[in-house]
Amino acid sequence: MEIALLLIALAVTVLVITALADRIEVPAPLVLIVVGVAGSYVPGVPEITLSPEVVLVGLLPPLLYAAAIQTSLVDFNANRRSILLLSVGLVVFTTVGVGVLVHALLPGVGWPGALAIGAVVAPPDAVAATAVGRRIGLPRRIVTVLEGESLLNDATALVSLRTAIAAGGAGISAVGVGLDFALAAGGGVAAGALLYLVIAWVRRRVEDPLTDTAISLVTPFTAYVLAEAINASGVIAVVVAGLLLGHRSPVLQTASSRIAERMNWRTIAFVLENVVFLLIGLQAARLVDDVGRSELGLGRVVLVCGATLVAVVVLRVVWVAAARVVLLQPGPDGVRVRPTWRNTLLVGWAGMRGVVTLAAAFVIPSDVEHREVLLMIAFTVVAGTLLVQGLTLPWLARRLRVPSPDPMDDALARATLLQQASKAGFATLAQIEADEAHEDPHGVLDLVRQRIDQRNFAAWERLGTTPGQETPSELYARVRVAMIAAERERVLEIRSSGRVDSVVVAEVLAMLDVEESLIDRVLPQHEQEEPVGLRPAPLESCAHLAATWAVETSDAGVCEDCLRDGTSWVALRQCLECGHLACCDSSPAQHATAHFRDTAHPVMQSAEPGEHWRWCFVHHVTS
Repeated sequence: MEIALLLIALAVTVLVITALADRIEVPAPLVLIVVGVAGSYVPGVPEITLSPEVVLVGLLPPLLYAAAIQTSLVDFNANRRSILLLSVGLVVFTTVGVGVLVHALLPGVGWPGALAIGAVVAPPDAVAATAVGRRIGLPRRIVTVLEGESLLNDATALVSLRTAIAAGGAGISAVGVGLDFALAAGGGVAAGALLYLVIAWVRRRVEDPLTDTAISLVTPFTAYVLAEAINASGVIAVVVAGLLLGHRSPVLQTASSRIAERMNWRTIAFVLENVVFLLIGLQAARLVDDVGRSELGLGRVVLVCGATLVAVVVLRVVWVAAARVVLLQPGPDGVRVRPTWRNTLLVGWAGMRGVVTLAAAFVIPSDVEHREVLLMIAFTVVAGTLLVQGLTLPWLARRLRVPSPDPMDDALARATLLQQASKAGFATLAQIEADEAHEDPHGVLDLVRQRIDQRNFAAWERLGTTPGQETPSELYARVRVAMIAAERERVLEIRSSGRVDSVVVAEVLAMLDVEESLIDRVLPQHEQEEPVGLRPAPLESCAHLAATWAVETSDAGVCEDCLRDGTSWVALRQCLECGHLACCDSSPAQHATAHFRDTAHPVMQSAEPGEHWRWCFVHHVTS
């Protein structure tokens, strides 16, 4: 009962603190660790010890897997050079640098112990960095690099820690370290890939979302245990399995299974991530008490803890700045250019440590000299980087004026991608019509076309710029949601009467829920940011777009065809061949498309203020 009450108290505390953090717009990990530190000194709060087994086997695999299945393998591969330089090179650099520092400042601590604490504090935490990065709107490439780094750096640190401990007093061979890491990494990759093949084979034969979810829940633990059983890296095995299964999920799983898996892992990650940071803070009182019994003076302990905290920050900044010379990324025209110094500085400053650092510290053998001080070093680095770097990273991003992802660019890319998908779908629909031997007396195919058009129109309407004007899709969503609410209320009234079987009632309620979830809701236009020059690259080469150029449009444009016919328009488009202004496809009359059909002029441009994107009617691409 005491354990159950403790778990409930932890969960309730996490929910309350995260809700409060959202209201005050402060990253939840920072608030939770402060609350945990304060709670560790409150009388009556039970002492909670984070054992290495609980963290490394119970918490780390699901956290890594939840991040891996959501990580784009394409983006990961595109940034692999940056990720490997940070997750391998920087961890080794930090391990050696901190090891030298601790060996010099702590008398009696040999090289194995010094390098062990260096490996412990080396890996930044994915949860902390991305929680702060996404909240303040860091560029997506920076977030991708930070996530990729944190997926692999734990493996490098744990292998380095294991090597340092095993070395004991016999000295450390560079060849031995390299061989140990190669075997651990290679075995981890092999174990993860093997498990992926097995899970993929099973998933092709499973259609029940509940069974598929159960498979998903045991996958990270299986990958970790399988790799560790052959003395390989369980962390790498979990990451490899998660990346491959996440990348292949659209062809391995049913839609229902993918939806269930996403929601389940988002929930698991939310709970575990936040509980972990609360638990980190709750270690404070016990660690301080242990250090108080150390034979070293308080000044020496404060010096080595503070120096190590400064060292991990400085070493990361130095490494990232130096690696900038190597990180030559291809530009749009194929020219290799260095990353901007703004992005370099942000990546260097986003080095918050987390639960792996504290858990790995407890792996250090109890017979290591001044072990209690080494544990306090780990806690100081975790708390210090979370609070100092976590609180100042938003300020730094604002000072550097790093551009956030533009929601209008996203809206245009989304609409274009949906249009490309619809083009393939309509081609299949045309083939179905040609193959069918009978007519379509019920108009089903027309209904299919209308539904696809409605979905595409909703995507294009996100580009609308008229403030305070409700788009057709917004109106549809508002009206239909109100109708569904009334329908659900009536079904519940009938359920209360007991006249209809509960199984039937549950099926009808589920149908209403699915329909409501599928409604294309879009943000009201007045909540969107002002557009800032939309210039996405075309999805494929287009001679028509290459032969035309964007022009300046008038803010006072009108659709003469709408005025003539007595209809209204949602947004305006301009033909780049003859300059004709017409209304978009979300408008009732769709005069822009009609103009293309009449004239075969292929390219039109948005005539809305601040928008310069162009659209090819022939190839269905934007530029």
